[in-house]
Amino acid sequence: MGMTDPLSIEESDRTSIYEYVEAHGAVDRDRARAELFPPDPPGEPQHSRAFQHNLAILKRDGYLEEDENGTLRIAIDAADEEEFTADDVAVTIRPARQEDLSGIVGAMRRVVEEMTYIEAETVADELDHEDVLLRHNEFESRMFFVATVDDDVVGWAHLHTPNLEKLSHTAELTVGVLEEYRGMGIGSQLLDRALEWVRSRGHEKVYQSVPSTNEDAIEFFEDRGWEIESVRENHYKLGDEYIDEVMMGIVL
Repeated sequence: MGMTDPLSIEESDRTSIYEYVEAHGAVDRDRARAELFPPDPPGEPQHSRAFQHNLAILKRDGYLEEDENGTLRIAIDAADEEEFTADDVAVTIRPARQEDLSGIVGAMRRVVEEMTYIEAETVADELDHEDVLLRHNEFESRMFFVATVDDDVVGWAHLHTPNLEKLSHTAELTVGVLEEYRGMGIGSQLLDRALEWVRSRGHEKVYQSVPSTNEDAIEFFEDRGWEIESVRENHYKLGDEYIDEVMMGIVL
């Protein structure tokens, strides 16, 4: 099922709570209560009751989740973490959390330094600007899976799905692994997890853009059934060099 459709939230108070949590990524319930609902008059706790009731309904219906510390997040229907060992290294693949944001951005920046990956650089800039990892609103959804070693992010898979009806069957992907952890099957595990998630949400096609100079990435995806759909010549300009953009896709 994936994330619940935000458009089906009809009550205005529930919509306000959901949109507040979605905009902040992770937020303390008391902070949300204080900012969304004015203080109660002495002896009249109607605002507190309204917040508690609507939050309970949002949690019951699968829109929001709350951890043991009272932190609210958008609820994500995704399988739990998976673990495997490669070259004597224990790797965990799991859905990302807001707390992974700096680790994901750091991994993206490292990969961008090592190779030309324009789309990953764009996503990293967006995350830095918004300071919110996951998105799910009437315009778009943004989902991440991470690979961690000793709780440190060493790879990611990012999916962007527009909620525009004409594109709702598609999803855009970026995926990357730090150089020290390549060749261990981590990229394949992340890719499989990402495709499993979009398939469960009913999407029919996943696509991405790869600079033509990134031959290893192109080969990686072709080996896994992706096809080159088109090439935009001289689409990127890095310094004085023009680089083609290779559009790749896979039908699920």
